[in-house]
Amino acid sequence: MEKAAANRKMTKNNGVFLTLEGIDGCGKTTQARILVGNLVSRFGKEAVFWTKEPGGWPGGEKIRELLLEHGMQHPLSELFLFLADRCEHIRREVAPALSSGRIVVCERYIDSTLAYQSWGRGISSEKIEDLFRWCCFPVPDLTFWIDLPPGKAYHRVSRRGSPDRMEEKGQSFLENVREGFLFLSRRDPERIVSLDGNNDIKTIAREIERRVEVFLSP
Repeated sequence: MEKAAANRKMTKNNGVFLTLEGIDGCGKTTQARILVGNLVSRFGKEAVFWTKEPGGWPGGEKIRELLLEHGMQHPLSELFLFLADRCEHIRREVAPALSSGRIVVCERYIDSTLAYQSWGRGISSEKIEDLFRWCCFPVPDLTFWIDLPPGKAYHRVSRRGSPDRMEEKGQSFLENVREGFLFLSRRDPERIVSLDGNNDIKTIAREIERRVEVFLSP
């Protein structure tokens, strides 16, 4: 936890970096939309930048399509595509937004990579984090993890229609990924706020708004 806090101080800049995490079907996009709406109402449209990973930059959607619709057979191929997407996303979109003092809200980021590629796909978490440091990825100021039971999440994604490659891995895969998020939240509770995904949308949104308000207070 001390190491994570130190990294945050090193990567801190003029803006504020907020991320939303969780397994497929937990409601990240819904909560991101509400959060962004609240922030825009308070600070204005130009002060807020809403983005996502993978994708979120010109050309990134092609990588997103390759990852989620076609997939990679080798876990390392998948990992390096995610990292390539993130390098461009940070350089082109996130870093400029933060440098200009904006509030960045991002759906999925480094914690998803660790949970999915390490706990889900079996790659060493230490090696992944070494790559994060090598790439100089900024650490979020605050992360909201929506913790939804894998069974409930899998039921939600199965109702969407055609599942993507991640969703096709099944409920047991989501259970492993959830364990990854749980570990990360316990390792860095100062940054990662755990939210009960069983609660209704408004309850979760109010807690996110409260936490952000506290964080942004002088």
